[in-house]
Amino acid sequence: MTAINKENSKVFLLTLLGMLSAFGPFVTDMYLPSLPAMADYFSASLPMVQMGLTTSMIGLALGQIFFGPLSDKYGRRPLLLVSMVLFIVSTLLCLFAPDIYSFVTLRLIQGVAGAGGIVISRSVATDKFSGKELAKMLAVIGAINGVAPVAAPVIGGLLTGSVGWQGIFMILLFIGILLGIGCIRFKESLPTEKRSKTGVFATFRSFGIIVHNRRYMLYVLQLAFAQGILFAYIASSPFIIQQHYGFSPFAFSICFAVNAVAIGVAAAISVKFRRTENGTLTGCIGMLVFAILQMAALYSGCGFWTYELLMFALLFMMGLTFTASTTLAMDCERRYAGAASALLGALCFASGGIVSPLVGLGDILLSTGVTFVVCAVCSLLCALWAVKRTALKVAVCRT
Repeated sequence: MTAINKENSKVFLLTLLGMLSAFGPFVTDMYLPSLPAMADYFSASLPMVQMGLTTSMIGLALGQIFFGPLSDKYGRRPLLLVSMVLFIVSTLLCLFAPDIYSFVTLRLIQGVAGAGGIVISRSVATDKFSGKELAKMLAVIGAINGVAPVAAPVIGGLLTGSVGWQGIFMILLFIGILLGIGCIRFKESLPTEKRSKTGVFATFRSFGIIVHNRRYMLYVLQLAFAQGILFAYIASSPFIIQQHYGFSPFAFSICFAVNAVAIGVAAAISVKFRRTENGTLTGCIGMLVFAILQMAALYSGCGFWTYELLMFALLFMMGLTFTASTTLAMDCERRYAGAASALLGALCFASGGIVSPLVGLGDILLSTGVTFVVCAVCSLLCALWAVKRTALKVAVCRT
């Protein structure tokens, strides 16, 4: 186990990294319930207001590509501080945006800033820990990454009625300031001698190196396809639960919260496997089984409780892979941990951006079920291939 810097206790690191990893989902999703009110406020169409979600997602993907490699060169702490300052400023400007076009542009900047916390939190964990300790730390980060996109709209829905969309952004501003204080207290985790010695532009060439690491890429792709299931669920569930089954927005929020627990519990349980690879494989096989059952149930016009129980089981299995695959991927690329974390995060957000619109094609029940199965099949294939390459590498090392 790698020693922890005396100035940063394990509890402090766990709290800070957990909050940083949740930052992105809260930036994108927390204000979703207030979209109609924002359309009235800016006198804009709902699709135009929704562009703020799109631009923030783009910012979260691009920001990780930017902050990850630069943190390998300049250290984690300076880039964390830059991202927090940028977030605080952009959030303040969002509150006083004169029109919807300014707001949408500022959301892009806010997304870029939020990405710094996500990508660097995984890099710091990789700097400080290895083996089982890394898995335990990433279990928390993975649990939060799984729960946050589901929990953020629920919290936003509970607060929107009382504080409005400006209140939501004031809360985000407060969180940003709180995290900024935490980042000031954070002690650098990447020693100068371990930082990239190349020029600024050459630093980004590390992406070309890590994409040739097949084991790393396979675990990242497995995680991206698993993330596709999560985003397919997020995109389809409001329509399935409220329109198809006729539940109220409050009941929908309760279902969202219950399913978020499934993801968080599974991410925590995944560290109990003797071999991390077993956690990934168990989750992938379970995802495929429950995805097929869910597709068949939706196609046959199942009742709500059948849908909900299968969804709970599917998300639980997906949660098992979050921690295991993130640990395995980051363990493959310790030399370029920042760039590796950046590519992992960017591909997962890209997966969500691609998958989300697919569930709206044709009959949403059928398209959602098919999307679940396709993502589960691809996820399992990537996992099997990655574990096979791991076994081959171990065999070679022993000979």
